[in-house]
Amino acid sequence: MTTQGFTVSHLRDAHFDSGLRSFFEYRDLGIKAATGGRVAAHVIRGRPGAPFSGQPHRHDTSFQLVYVLQGWIEFEYEGQGTVRLQAGSCVYQPPMIRHRELGHSEDVELLEIVMPADFATEEVPAV
Repeated sequence: MTTQGFTVSHLRDAHFDSGLRSFFEYRDLGIKAATGGRVAAHVIRGRPGAPFSGQPHRHDTSFQLVYVLQGWIEFEYEGQGTVRLQAGSCVYQPPMIRHRELGHSEDVELLEIVMPADFATEEVPAV
C-alpha cells in the first residue's frame, strides 16, 4: 500500500488566488502537487467586480474538462458555436480547440481538471 500523493482539500480551508484569467479566481485542490504535475484540478469562480474580457485562445493540453458547480457560463468553440453551460453541465475541451468565454453569471463556480498541470495558452484570432 502507498500513500504517496494522497491529498484532501476541504472547503473550510479554501483559498482563492489569481490565475490565467484576471476576471476569475482559482482554488488549487492540491492535485498538481499530489500527481507530480501530471494533473491539475481547480475550482474557478468569477472575481467580484472584475471587468470581463473573453479573448479567443487555445490550450496545449492532453485533457481538459470543465464541470459547472453553480451559475452559468457561455463559451464560443471553434466548429461548435455558442455553448451555454449551467449548474450540472460538463464539457470536454479537446486539445488546442480555439475558444473564448462570452460571459458568466456573478455566482459562477466551475471545477476544471487539466492534464498536464502546466500547459501553454496561446491567444489566437477570433473564432
